[in-house]
Formats: sequence, C-alpha cells, structure tokens
Amino acid sequence: MKEVASIVFAAGKGSRMMGYQGNKTLLPLIPEGSLYSGRRPMLIEVLDNLPPGPKGIVVHHFADQVRAAAAAHGAEFIVQPETNGTGGALLAARSFLESSAADKVIITMGDVPLIRPATYAGLIAQLCSCDLAVLAFDPPDKAQYGLLECAGEHVKKIVEWKYWRSYPASRRAALHYCNAGVYAAGRRVLLEYMAHLAKAPHRVQKKWGGSHVTVEEFFLTDLVELMSRDGLAVGMAIAAPAEVTGVDTPEALHYVQRQYAGLRRH
Repeated sequence: MKEVASIVFAAGKGSRMMGYQGNKTLLPLIPEGSLYSGRRPMLIEVLDNLPPGPKGIVVHHFADQVRAAAAAHGAEFIVQPETNGTGGALLAARSFLESSAADKVIITMGDVPLIRPATYAGLIAQLCSCDLAVLAFDPPDKAQYGLLECAGEHVKKIVEWKYWRSYPASRRAALHYCNAGVYAAGRRVLLEYMAHLAKAPHRVQKKWGGSHVTVEEFFLTDLVELMSRDGLAVGMAIAAPAEVTGVDTPEALHYVQRQYAGLRRH
C-alpha cells in the first residue's frame, strides 16, 4: 500500500468519564490499580494500527499531555482553536493535508483503539471505486447512532438519531448500518469539499455555566451528503461492532480494556 495520510481526532475532553480530568485519548488499555491509570494509551494503539504515512493529531484539551505521549511517533500536532465539532477538527487540519504528498486520507478518532490495521486497509481499498468511504457496522441495537441511508452500494447521507427515530417503521427498517465515525477519502477531493463544509456551519444550543448559548459547529457527516448530492460516489466498509467501540463512558473503557486483553492473549 502507498503511504496514506492519517488525521486522528484527539481534542476532546470526555465529559462523561466521571472522575477523570485528562485527555480521553490518553486513557490506558492496560489498567494498573484503577480504571484510569495504567499503560498503553488508546491514542498510541490507534497510531500504531494506522497505515504507513504522515500523521496529524488534532489537539485541544490537555494538548501538552497529548504531545508528550505521542512525541515518539513523529506526528504533526494540529491545534483546533475551539471545540466546534468533528467537522471543525477536520477543517483545522487543512494545512496538514495541503502539505501532504499522499493521495489518500484516513480520518479517525483517538478513542477507537480496537480498529485493526486490516480494517483500515479495507476502508482505503474502497477508494478504488469511490471518492469517500465510511466505516460502518451493524449492531444488534442501533441505540442512538447515526445511520447510513443508502441507494444500492452507495451511501447517500448519514441520518442522526434525532431524525431517524421519527421515521416510519418501514423506512427505519431499511437503515441497516451505523456510522462508526471513521472515513477514507481521496486527498484532493477531500480538500475541495472541506471548502464546502466550511461554508455550512450548524447552529447548536449548548448549556454553559447554567445558561444556554448558541454556537456554530461543523459536522463531518455532512461530507457524505455534500459529495453524494454532487454525484460523487460514497461507499462503505463493514467492521465488527466490537472493533469500532468508542470510549465515552467508564463502562465503555472497561469493555475496551477487556477486549484488548483478549487480543494480547491471542
């Protein structure tokens, strides 16, 4: 495989990790003494599983700790000035992508450490027949995941739970796959559509300091609809549900630590 540029999102705080104040992507896969202390930060496992090529790590919360933990990996650290969504994290990486010579790009997160190298390779392979590829999975319970709306083999858009929950039962039944939040794209077309993404912020209400404020955020999922609308092909690769488990609660961290221990034994 030719070199692939990888962008890893590691800017988030992890507000649901009760009792933990650090950067979520630095939580350990090998716990020692407690859930939050130990060895093998999740971010390092993610970096080691990505294809060869330049890596850009998007940082914000406890950025210095992330820099120190990943210093030996030769990555470029990209500051996201404000936490304005996953699309905002990608937009912060524009200079990194513009300076890269790689033809293909992986976009992933620092808190999905169980994705194996073969899965990333399979996602990249989809770019032989499409411009953007989404990593998807089919869990027994769709919970509140974004769902892929498809036409044949192509993904047309990603529908968030707050919308698909009100769909008629027949339409919901046609939505089989969940969005894992991991993507592959051709670098040039990605840069082109990042310009479109930058012009389409969402106004989101959030509660800060006891009051509600309206902020602008950018959604990475919008790339799917923007490209599909213009006739570009958006495909998908399928991963096992356990492999794409994201860590956003202590329970999820405990689950991932147990899964990782099983991988080490085998």
